[in-house]
Amino acid sequence: MSRFAGHTFVISGGARGMGAAQARKIVAQGGSVLIADILQEKGRALADELGPAARFQPLDVTDEAQWAQAVSQARQLGPLRGLVNNAGVFLPASLPDTDLTLFERHMQVNQLGTFLGMKVVSEALKVQGGGSIVNISSTAGLRGVPQAIAYTGTKWAVRGMTKSAARELGPFDIRVNSVHPGLIDTEMLHVRDRAENLAQAQAQPIKRLGTAEEVADLVLFLLSDESRFMTGAELTIDGGRSL
Repeated sequence: MSRFAGHTFVISGGARGMGAAQARKIVAQGGSVLIADILQEKGRALADELGPAARFQPLDVTDEAQWAQAVSQARQLGPLRGLVNNAGVFLPASLPDTDLTLFERHMQVNQLGTFLGMKVVSEALKVQGGGSIVNISSTAGLRGVPQAIAYTGTKWAVRGMTKSAARELGPFDIRVNSVHPGLIDTEMLHVRDRAENLAQAQAQPIKRLGTAEEVADLVLFLLSDESRFMTGAELTIDGGRSL
């Protein structure tokens, strides 16, 4: 397939989990990817697996200069057409157990990282004449989640920033949408016992964990021209968890 032929995308947090699934599908459909992550060993291994259409770039999403370097590297693969702000942390804790360090860690990666990605990459997309940005939020960005106040706060912030950016960047033909996954079977859920995750899945209409590949299919739809009249939307993929 050549759905993304001639298009290059930056994926933050692209070395594993949902980001890696997105990278594999983009390359399989003719595109190129800049895999950006702090996980250098996994990121380089994935880029090697995917071949010349992929490149790895170390990226601390809280560092604006590193974002600029990532964009520069992506442009060497081809015309830049999109970004997936996929990097995030999930370190659940109750309100009294959430200290300032834990709260700020979530804000730095989940919120500031998303902001910087949109800020830097959107300028490059303006030069290319438009593109698509997909911000990975969470069902925690749609409802209150106990034992995860820091994570929940940042995911609501991602949802709001998505809508603000969509209004601002629309005149430049840059679309900005958010994806809200529920319980997805990736490393991020490993902070909890697997039995607990499976038990939580039993309480939703589709009684299983989602897969990274299922989320990737939705992300690729938003990156593609198939969603060309969509911006500022929030798309839930959670087996009905947020109903």
